[in-house]
Amino acid sequence: MNFRAKSFSHIIVKSKVEIMKASYDRLFKGNDEWIKEKLKLDPEYFKRLAKGQKPEFLWIGCSDSRVPANEITGTESGEIFVHRNIANQVIHSDTNMLSVLQYAVEYLHVKHVIVCGHYGCGGVKAAMDTQYVGLVGRWLAHIKDIFQLNKQTLDEINDPEAREKRMVELNVIEQVHNLAKTSIVQKAWKKRELEIHGWVYSLEDGRIIDLDCKYSNIDQLEPIYRFSGI
Repeated sequence: MNFRAKSFSHIIVKSKVEIMKASYDRLFKGNDEWIKEKLKLDPEYFKRLAKGQKPEFLWIGCSDSRVPANEITGTESGEIFVHRNIANQVIHSDTNMLSVLQYAVEYLHVKHVIVCGHYGCGGVKAAMDTQYVGLVGRWLAHIKDIFQLNKQTLDEINDPEAREKRMVELNVIEQVHNLAKTSIVQKAWKKRELEIHGWVYSLEDGRIIDLDCKYSNIDQLEPIYRFSGI
């Protein structure tokens, strides 16, 4: 390799390093601007937040970066307690999700638990296909079960996009049902009011759609899922 080639190679490497650094540093610059803006509007903003949180809502949403809970609901920091995973699932063996649920319900005393899916969900789309997707396929297997249970209904929808949207909705409805089946929610219902809701967010227009699958008491749940002695 001649000197010119070496110099050119060095420039390429340096350029890649600079690009990566600029990408990373953008977050800190954004943080600085955000702090300035918050303090401009309210000099006591961070002092108040540091005293604690009293959110009324637990949000169980998809990990998709296009669905930020606070931003799409117009709420501030401290108003929504958030758990996110691929395709917004409530799986009874998921101790991460269950720990978040228990803390939100039993210690923060949230009034509402919201499962929010979104149209165009890559997890739901992958679950409707048979393509091997590696480890994430084990997680999506739960959605495949929902697909299979509703296959007749879905097969009646000829338009692929409409079918996928309906699958997103069915997934949310099932996760709301799964929440109602937990002992955490059922224990709360014995003591106080707690509502579980299912939403879908539309990336195309920013709208939130309430799927009207709310649970607010144990009487709405099938008897086989009701715990006794709790």
